[in-house]
Amino acid sequence: MKKILYASLLLLISGNVHAALNVFACEPEWAALTQQLAGDKASIYTATGPLQDPHQVQARPSLIAKARRAQLLVCTSAELEIGWMPVVLRESVNDAIQPGSSGNFEAAQYVAMLEVPTRLDRADGDVHAAGNPHIQTDARNFLPIAKALSTRLIQLDPANTAFYQQRLATFNQQWQAAIAKWEKQAAPLKGVSVVAQHKGFPYLNDWLGLKEVAELEPKPGMEPSAAYLGQVLNELQQHPARMVIRAAYQDGRPSEWIAERAHIPAVMLPFTVGGTPQATDLFTMFDDTIQRLLAGLK
Repeated sequence: MKKILYASLLLLISGNVHAALNVFACEPEWAALTQQLAGDKASIYTATGPLQDPHQVQARPSLIAKARRAQLLVCTSAELEIGWMPVVLRESVNDAIQPGSSGNFEAAQYVAMLEVPTRLDRADGDVHAAGNPHIQTDARNFLPIAKALSTRLIQLDPANTAFYQQRLATFNQQWQAAIAKWEKQAAPLKGVSVVAQHKGFPYLNDWLGLKEVAELEPKPGMEPSAAYLGQVLNELQQHPARMVIRAAYQDGRPSEWIAERAHIPAVMLPFTVGGTPQATDLFTMFDDTIQRLLAGLK
């Protein structure tokens, strides 16, 4: 009996030593990146779905419970989750993942932010003080974020340092090769004029050289009225666009309205992992994004 208890105790201790790091990822792209870097060393919970507006999330008890057990929180930040994350953090009573702690990782800290406002006024709509938070649409941004996230994983789980270093090296090699492929494929998109339903693509535009000539929202986060869409349609007569783009989670009706009347294709982009059936991971997310944009030119 003593031998059985002793063996059980050793098994329990061994299980605790090698227990996977509990990770709370705010968005699917960060869950996917953490999976690339941590493999089976992390148990990852994704707080939002690919067809869910990351701005508009309810701080449900299930989210709070997951945050309470998390050792690492991986979010975009830059106020993207400002409507719900403060409540989750407060109610979780988990010191390990509070802002400023080693268990709180903010991806936006590691990239050059675009569209940083020169003034802050609620009248301007859903404007973020740190800049546009939709950093995941530029594939290049994942390289510095991956490096920083790997460093954080090592800090929290030093026993697996060599494992994380190897995973990062593999990811960097594969990702750099993929970026070269995507940029070659996307060459025809450079200089192409587009309309965006939401101001969610400045990083994509900057990377691929797309030229955004109009947005369908009168102000960020504000649904367009028929009258406003009519104004945009008139503007497109003076400054034509080749396509109108939107994220998969958005209602497609405004884009379809413009597309039908301006005689241009409406292109839905995955925006995050899982946004389309083809976007099953980070690599296929950008594969699908490029292919959908190229299809919009035909």
